[in-house]
Amino acid sequence: MNKYLVKTIGSFINFTSFLSPYYAAKLAVKIFSTPRKGKLNDDETNYLKSAAQESITYGDVPIKTYCWSGKKDTILLVHGWESNAFRWKDLIKILKSEDYNIIALDAPAHGNSGSKIFNAVLYSECINLVIKQFNPSIVIGHSIGGTASALAINNHKLPIKKLVLLGAPSNFDEVIDNYVKIMGYNKKVIKAINNYYLKHFGYFPEFYTIENFSKNIQAEGLIIHDKKDRIISYKDALHISKYYKNSKIIKTTGLGHGLKNDTVYNHILEFLNT
Repeated sequence: MNKYLVKTIGSFINFTSFLSPYYAAKLAVKIFSTPRKGKLNDDETNYLKSAAQESITYGDVPIKTYCWSGKKDTILLVHGWESNAFRWKDLIKILKSEDYNIIALDAPAHGNSGSKIFNAVLYSECINLVIKQFNPSIVIGHSIGGTASALAINNHKLPIKKLVLLGAPSNFDEVIDNYVKIMGYNKKVIKAINNYYLKHFGYFPEFYTIENFSKNIQAEGLIIHDKKDRIISYKDALHISKYYKNSKIIKTTGLGHGLKNDTVYNHILEFLNT
């Protein structure tokens, strides 16, 4: 979305907030919750055909899952915003060579899954459903996929043994704050957005922070985050580490937010094999 369009949309929603704060918030949340990319191209689709595919349904949302069979522990791979299961291709190759049983999913509004809307709470409920279907003992999540995984494990007290968080935000309200700043929303819109989340999700955005959704996580944790991550600050990793007591943190430098690197994969393998 170019800067001119962002400014135009932000100004329109600001104007709308004086007429109907709720409608302004509804528009703002819809924009925030609608991915611009993340659907599969032909190469990605062809690669994922190497997996056994299954769709499971959360409410009226079909969630596509992919399985590469192995004899060792089952690992669930959870991608982030505007991505899909293909993002794990390099790690899948490594895990297959170790004979792990691998499950990946496409988030709502991503890949081959249904819905046009995505939010972390919805994602966490879909992750919960996938975990109960396939019984993984290990979950590896990238970015908001990691945070949504932690939320699912905490809320549903899931018996996960190991959890890997790659470039994960420590809270949802910071993500929303970044969006608000980019769009240039006024105070009326911000207040309306907070009230919208309270009405539809039962909590204000600031509730969804690591202090509140790490209490029931018993899994041993590995947090990997790049010092120069421009999408999610390294401070988020430190925040997670502070409250997620049964975890250790590894700092990388120069790998960016994606963390697609052999160094990262070696850290993951070492963690899985200990």
